[in-house]
Amino acid sequence: MKLTVVGCSGSFPSAESACSSYLVEADGFRLLLDMGNGALGELQRHIGLYDLDAIFLSHLHADHCIDMCAYFVARYYRHEGGRCDAIPVYAPEGADQRLTTAYADTPSPTSMAEVFDFHTLKPGSFEIGPFSVRIEKVCHPVEAYGIRIEHDGKSLTYSGDTGVCDSLHELADGTDLFLCEASFTHGKEDVPDLHLNGREAGAHAERAKAGRLVLTHIPPWTDAERNLADARAVYGGEAELAVPGAVYEI
Repeated sequence: MKLTVVGCSGSFPSAESACSSYLVEADGFRLLLDMGNGALGELQRHIGLYDLDAIFLSHLHADHCIDMCAYFVARYYRHEGGRCDAIPVYAPEGADQRLTTAYADTPSPTSMAEVFDFHTLKPGSFEIGPFSVRIEKVCHPVEAYGIRIEHDGKSLTYSGDTGVCDSLHELADGTDLFLCEASFTHGKEDVPDLHLNGREAGAHAERAKAGRLVLTHIPPWTDAERNLADARAVYGGEAELAVPGAVYEI
């Protein structure tokens, strides 16, 4: 598998990065994890506009899904070559309505579903292209999922947005690469069931014996280097910060 960080800023884009979006590739199949603010433009640095095979939306907060409205335009109004076939979109219940409401002026109430083939997420295991995936609900104010992706004996786990929870540990258990959010600062913010801080992300990685930890979804107002230091204080493996354009071979 190959993981490319398209965007990694939390809550809103920074001057350096779009919001959450991560491209996972194997056997010629391209799966995008989330499409937050600014992600569609950055995605085109890495692949063609119509080269995606499937999309996974961890939850329906804008910083993880709002550029789907722009992608709707690109797919629905494409003239050269005709309209694209509907692309599979794995998302929480209500994604069609959420995106239609955000767009506010679709040609018809069903237009969003004409280009996005929505599949409602439920905890469990299934296949997306060549990937074996398992998803579990994580702790966030809205319905939100973490995902474990396996291919050819290797695994990648993406936390989405979450507070401390056992389901995240279960997904990350023994994973080769743990892409984990670290939005909060240890000792500063303490809001349960919302986000992790760097120390909590590191503790999850250590408990799961993850092979590598990549911290992501750090808002522009948070000191990323402090979060990384906090994670390293409790996690004995290799830990680093996600940066746009970073590529990981798993």
